[in-house]
Order: sequence, then structure tokens, then C-alpha cells
Amino acid sequence: MSEHVAVIGMSARFPGAADLEEFWRLLAGGEEGIRHFTPEELVVEADPAFVPAAGVLDHPAEFDADFFGFTRAEAELTDPQQRLFLEGSWQALEDAGYVPSAFPGRIGVFAGASTTRYRAERIGDGDRFHPMQVAIGNDLDMLALQASYHLDLRGPSMTVQTTCSSSAVAIHLAAQSLLLHESDLALAGGAAVRFLEPRGYTYAEGDISSPDGHCRPFDAEAAGTVAGDGVGVVVLKRLDEAVADGDHVYAALLGSAVNNDGRAKVGITAPSPDGQAAVIAEALAVAGADPATIQYVEAHGTATRLGDPIEVRALSTAFGASAKRCLLGSVKSNIGHADVAAGVAGVIKLALALDRRYLPPTLNYTAPNPEMSLADTPFRVAATGTPWPERDQPSRAGLSSFGIGGTNAHLVFEAAPRTERAAPPRRGWQVLPLSARTPAALDAATDRLLRHLEENQEAELSDVAYTLQVGRTAFRHRRTIVCRDRTGAPAVTGTAKSTEPRVVFLFPGQSSQYPGMGAELYRAEPVFRSTMDECADLLGWDVREAAFTGSAESLRRTEHTQATVFCVDYALARLLMSWGIQPDAMLGHSLGEYVAACLSGVFSLPDALAVVSARSRLMADLPAGRMLAVAAGPEALGGELNLAALNGPESTVISGTAEEIEQAREKLAADGIAVRELRTSHAFHSAMMDPALPGIREAVGAVTRGAPRIPFLSNVTGDWITADQAADPDYWARHTRAPVRFADGVTTALGLSDAVFVEAGPGNALSGLVHGRADAVTLLRRSKNGAVEEARSVTEGLAALWRHGVSVDWTAFGHGRRVSLPTYPFQREHHLLPKPGEAPHPVAEAEPVPEPAWEPGRAWPEDALVREVAEVWHEVIGIDDFGPDDDFFELGGNSLSAIQIVSRLRQRYGQLPMSVIFEAPTVAEVAVAIRAHQAAGVDPATLEALLGEVESGVESSTATSGGSHD
Repeated sequence: MSEHVAVIGMSARFPGAADLEEFWRLLAGGEEGIRHFTPEELVVEADPAFVPAAGVLDHPAEFDADFFGFTRAEAELTDPQQRLFLEGSWQALEDAGYVPSAFPGRIGVFAGASTTRYRAERIGDGDRFHPMQVAIGNDLDMLALQASYHLDLRGPSMTVQTTCSSSAVAIHLAAQSLLLHESDLALAGGAAVRFLEPRGYTYAEGDISSPDGHCRPFDAEAAGTVAGDGVGVVVLKRLDEAVADGDHVYAALLGSAVNNDGRAKVGITAPSPDGQAAVIAEALAVAGADPATIQYVEAHGTATRLGDPIEVRALSTAFGASAKRCLLGSVKSNIGHADVAAGVAGVIKLALALDRRYLPPTLNYTAPNPEMSLADTPFRVAATGTPWPERDQPSRAGLSSFGIGGTNAHLVFEAAPRTERAAPPRRGWQVLPLSARTPAALDAATDRLLRHLEENQEAELSDVAYTLQVGRTAFRHRRTIVCRDRTGAPAVTGTAKSTEPRVVFLFPGQSSQYPGMGAELYRAEPVFRSTMDECADLLGWDVREAAFTGSAESLRRTEHTQATVFCVDYALARLLMSWGIQPDAMLGHSLGEYVAACLSGVFSLPDALAVVSARSRLMADLPAGRMLAVAAGPEALGGELNLAALNGPESTVISGTAEEIEQAREKLAADGIAVRELRTSHAFHSAMMDPALPGIREAVGAVTRGAPRIPFLSNVTGDWITADQAADPDYWARHTRAPVRFADGVTTALGLSDAVFVEAGPGNALSGLVHGRADAVTLLRRSKNGAVEEARSVTEGLAALWRHGVSVDWTAFGHGRRVSLPTYPFQREHHLLPKPGEAPHPVAEAEPVPEPAWEPGRAWPEDALVREVAEVWHEVIGIDDFGPDDDFFELGGNSLSAIQIVSRLRQRYGQLPMSVIFEAPTVAEVAVAIRAHQAAGVDPATLEALLGEVESGVESSTATSGGSHD
């Protein structure tokens, strides 16, 4: 396989087909993409020889200039075929599942371009524009170079010009570059964009053009071809590497050859049977393929009286007497002759046919051209669509492309090798990340993906997730869907920061624990499991049993609780770090500062566990005490109460004896201040800790201490800890006794640019305290009933970090195969210089949203908004009989259709949050939510966050949130 090349990605834009899937539907459905224009569309003088037909592209003048960094002036000065080739190159790379900036090797570009009249008709030779800019945007040489520059591709880059065979020759050269290891990935193809408005041609007897605008390859009535436009790009890779990397291999290129006819013909534009036969025979030899194994040939097939018989004669010569029955076809019957893009159009058709095991029909064929003597050859025309012929050996096919100047190319393909999945997907919950440069493009990308998933139920969700994770560039506007099947969680939208944010790990302390904490993660996540196992071995007792099976009461016992919380915090942090989430800073709450110190390198893990174990034993021997969370700042407490923690401006914790806390509760309640008792065994951070301080000082002094390698914040000062403090046993004794200045630590951390806080530990107390002051992410979030779906919650937390702009090592998170998915939805605008004397094209206005056409079948309120929402429900979930108060999910809706509904509602009512249907699952409630959103003018991101809090039962930084308490 090391001598073979894989086709792993493709993009197609041809007459009647805007993308790859539309192209396949056109081919498989036996449809013709050639347009036949009405007299109203063409302004021509009456001429019986005029044929009002051409293979034109839809909207060839439109281009997403912003996406590629073009100004409007630059875009208008650039030949449309260069612009469309740029878009096609991006789409082909996405279809392959590769991000150019992340690819470790060199990516080459090999492509051909047609001669157009854009410069002559719309730019001219005057001094309106700088000649260098005109040349950059219009010279044929620049096609491949523009792609290499704008996509930052560092491999060989060359524009190939051999007339009609250009893109096939480009594929041949790209394959050679891969096999010579000049390139590690290669883009190859061609662009022919000549028709920017409706256009026909004048037929002349003996010309190569069809007299009626139809192309009939190999048919007895064949009289010529029809000019067509097109842009096609394939992505190639060495086959063994593609298989090893889990790429989607459409087909394998076994071998190819290129030659020229020389003077052995009547003229430079005439075909040569000898030249064609020689190149076919050479390609078969290079591929090591017996002609008898070739089941189909995608022919040049121009449907000319001279060309088709010569091509069949050349094939017969090359295949020889041993050839078996072989089918012929030509994509030109569907789209016309796409000039330099003709070869790549045939390759894409052939690769799709091999991949999908179906051979599309060649159109307009009734009987063979008698000049071909087809009955005397092994060849027959594939006039009807048919499943790919099955034989004992692998499916094989050839492709011929011949240039009008005599440069011939032939390529031999084989079906992709069959591979078995090494193991079933390990991860249950999947993250489907989507991103775009604009909110509109993000909505369009979401809609495309959901339609694809609905239409391709066999697609493995883990492969879809993996492809989106590693095979798409991450843009600023982001959305994630976290699910384990197609009826998963709602999509959540966010906008990444302009620069990658600084990540701050938060580590909770004692009282954040809950029964069973970490048990699900232990089963699901190898890194978490190995870290907990390591901690258990170092402690000498089974911390796993305490964490996973301990009761709420047993988890209050300080002697085991502190080590247990420490281990869960530490293991969760290690899990995050294994996914590429590296902390820029850390902030622990009481006990949590020991986790920060350990990760920072102040303590080794064995030493940290030794100190925490000694600390917890010393505290467990102390008299019991109580702690109280108070919804007030320290100034409201008075000097007689012991301040244990300052968590926020209106959130403090006091501690003391049972009598002291009871008296404080009564006094504060009388003053109208809300309080909540915390579930603790001792009065941490109070004078009751004093007897333990010498032992803690001694325990710290007995281990090795280092300087912090990752900055973390001191609970004692609320500022960055110094190397001297971190190494001082007295500091850690003071840390046990002094109040936790968590709020000050958060304030200091906010000095980091664009900080994002993530709570690496059980519960959401700390992230709740930060929320409202900064972006905060919870990993182990409790639901309303107190349960924690740990695998789901951690996956949602990772997704949230990515939405905030944090880089994730998705290859460490999960594995899968790359699969073909919808590509980026370019937000195109018209970019075309007017011809002399022609008015500039007006800026397009948004099309008005049509009025609802569906009428409910039951009595509904006379409320236009309610009825409009109902119409959208009807369109998406396909039911007629429902009422304004029927629950969306009980009617058969799921999260994916909910996302479609919100996307459509956004077109009418603005940027509604994606979670609106999950919060308001009836038509009537959605209408109320829309009115509230419009009346309040709430910022969408803010409303999204608020709805998310309600859904998840998250308490923000309320007055009675006590944080963790040791």
C-alpha cells in the first residue's frame, strides 16, 4: 500500500450541484445539470443556429471574502474561478477531516485553471488598478499559489496547464509528490468558471459543440459536447498512512500515467488513438493491474463523432484480447465538458461510485455510435444506474482525460481496503463542537449537521464527534452538543475570547464531598482511575472505597474526608491536564490549596498526601465545632465572631463552638440576615484549631518543599504565593488558622487577561462564588435532585471550556474515524466588477421571511406569534394535530429537532438562546419567552447563561454559599 495513494477528501461544485452531496444526487439520479435558458434570460438576435444552453454554476459571482481575508476591492479584482477554488480547497480539506494549521507535514497544491474573459471584460488594460494586483488575481499561474498562500500550505504548489486534461494531470503530479515524500497531503483539481451570466453558443456543422445543448457520449446520435463550468478538488494521502490514521478513504489510486501524442496525428487539436492507448497501457502497468480486472472506465467521452470511436479503439488496444466485460461512462452527459475541471469531475464521480458501491448512469444513450463497433469490444455503456459489479477481486476502474493539445492522462483506481474497527468507542458521552466566523454561519452549520445526522442514521456518533473535534478549524463563535445518542443534550452557544483565555483551576476543600464522588469517573476515565489507584497505594488505605461507597455521615469524618477530597481534586485536575487543559494559575479553598501546591511542585504527591493525612488526624482529635455561612460582609458580623472565610462581598463564613454559633445564628436572624449551617465536624479556621498547629508545622517541615512552577494564590493573603511562603512550615500552620480570603484570591486572579475558572473537584460551590465576576465552569455539577452524572457533567464542562476559547487536545479525549460531514457554510456576497457601462450590482438585502402557511387543526388562540411558532413546530417535527400547551418532547421532539426549531425562530425573532425549548417546551411558553426576550432586550449570551443556570440547578454566588470549609 505504500506505493498507492488514497482519495480522502473531496469538494465538488458543478452545474446543477452546489456541493459534493448534491453532485452525487445529480449523478445517481440520472439528472442533467446543463441549463437551457429561456428567451427572457438571454438577449440575443434571432438565429436558428443559436443554442441557449450551457453548464453554468449557480451564483458564481458570490464569495465569502471576509472568511479568506479579502477586502471587497481585492475580491472584485480576483477572477471568480480563483475565489471558488479557494472555497473548494477549504471544503475538500474539511471533508478529509484535516485542519491545515494543525497538520504536521507538508501540504501541496496541484491545480489547473481555465482561460476566462474576466480580466478583458471587467478589468481592462487601463490604469484603474495596479497591474501587480490585477496579475495576482487573474493570471492562471496564480491559482495554486493563491490557495497555498491563503490556506498557509507549505508543500509544493503549481498550476498545471494541459488544457482539458489539466486536473487529471494535476492529480497524477500530486500522487507522485506524495510517493516521493515531497508532500504529506496534497490538494489536486481544477477550476473553470467562465459563465458569469446566462450564455449560449452558435452551433456550426463540424464543430465540437452539440446542436441541441445535450451531450450524448458514445451514442449513435452524438454530435458534440456542451461547455460547462466546474470546480473540483480532491485531497490525496499515502494509502497506508490514511488507513492507519482512520481516514475516510473514498478510493485508492493504484497508479497513473501521462504522455503526449507528439506529431503522430493530423493536427495538434486532433486525438490520437496511439497516444491514448499508450498512456492507458502504461497506467495499468504502473498500477500492476491486469486489464481483465477493470470493471468500469470513466471515459473522456466528449460525445463527438470523431472522439468517441478513437477513445474506444484506444481502450480496446490497451486492454487487449484478455479483457473481460467492462462498462463505460462519462460525467459529461450530466454536466457538459468542464474544460480543465473535466478530469477531476470524473475522478470525483468514480471515487463516489466506488465508495457507495453504485454506478450512476450515463445519460442520453440509446444505441452505440456505429463507428465504435462496440459489439466487437469488451466494452458496454452504463446507460442505467446499477450496483457496482461484484467480482472475487477488489473493484477496480480507470479514468481517462485527454487534452486538446495532446497531453493524455489515465488513472487506475481500486475500492478502499476494508478495515475493521479495532475496538468499540470507549466514551459514552460525546462532544460535537461547531464553530464559525459569524453567528449566522454557526446557525447554518448547526442546521446542516443536524440534517446530515437525520439523513445518515448509520453514522457512528463517536466518529462524527471525532471528525468535528480534530477536522475543523475552531472559530470564535462556538456551539457544542453533548450527547450519547441522537436524542441528547441541548446545544449551548458561546463566543470565544479574542485571545486564548488564561485557565484558573479552582480546588474545593472539605464539605464539597458527596457520597459516591468519583465512582463513575473511575469506571469511565483511565487517567482518573490510575491517579486514584496511585493515591490509594501511597496512602496505605483504600481512599477509593471512602470516596465511592462512603455514606454522607462517614464522609464528614475529618480523618478520611480531607485525603479523599484531596485525591478526587487531584485526579480530576490530572484528567483535565491529560486533555490538554493546562492551568495558568490555581486557587484552592482551604484544603484545596494543598492540591494547588502539589500540582505546582511545592510538594510531591507522596509528600502532599503525608502532610494532608497528618493534618486531618490532628484536626480529628480536636473538639467538635460548627460553622455558619452568612449572607453578609465581614463588617456586619461584629468583632466578637470568628471569621473563617471571606468568599464574596456578601458571603462570609464564621466558625466556633456550638454555643457561639447558635448565639450568632439567633443574632443574625434577628437582624434579618440569612444564614445557613454547614455540614462540618469541626470549627475550621478558628481558635479551636490552635492545638493542631505545631503538628502541622512539623509535618510540613518533614517533607521536601520546592518553589511553585505554576502560580497559585494564597488563602492567607489573597495574593500570589511566594516561593518563601510556599516553603515555610509556619505559612502552612497559619493557613490552617487564618480566614480563607477566597474573594481576594479571585480578585487577584482576575488580573490575568481573559481568565476562565474551572472547578476541579466535587460540587459547584467555588464556581458559584466566581460566577458573576468571571466565566466559571463546573465539572461535577449536581442536578436538582442532588445526583451527579459524572461522565456527562465532566464532558459538559470540557465542552464549556472549549466554548470559552480554551484549547483542547481532542486526540487525547477520544478516538474515532474521520468521516465525511457537511463543510463550512460560507456566507457569500456578490463580488463582481461591472462591465463598462453596466451599473454596479446592488448590495443584497435579506429575503423576507414568508408568512406562516400552515393552519392548525384545532382551536388555537388568535395570537399571530403563537401561530407562527406553531408553524415552525409543524415544519420540523412533521405533525398536524397538536395544541399550544402540548409538550414538545411528548409530541416526539428531541434535542436535535429542538435545535432546528430555535435556529428557525432566530431568523424571525433574533438571537434566542438555544436552551429556550428545554425551559419552555410548549408553543405557548415559547411565545411568552420570545415576548419577554424582545421586551427586555436581554443580551443573548446573558439570557443563555441565566437559562442554563435554571436548567442545571446552579446557584450563583449567593449570600449563603459557603464554599468549601477546609
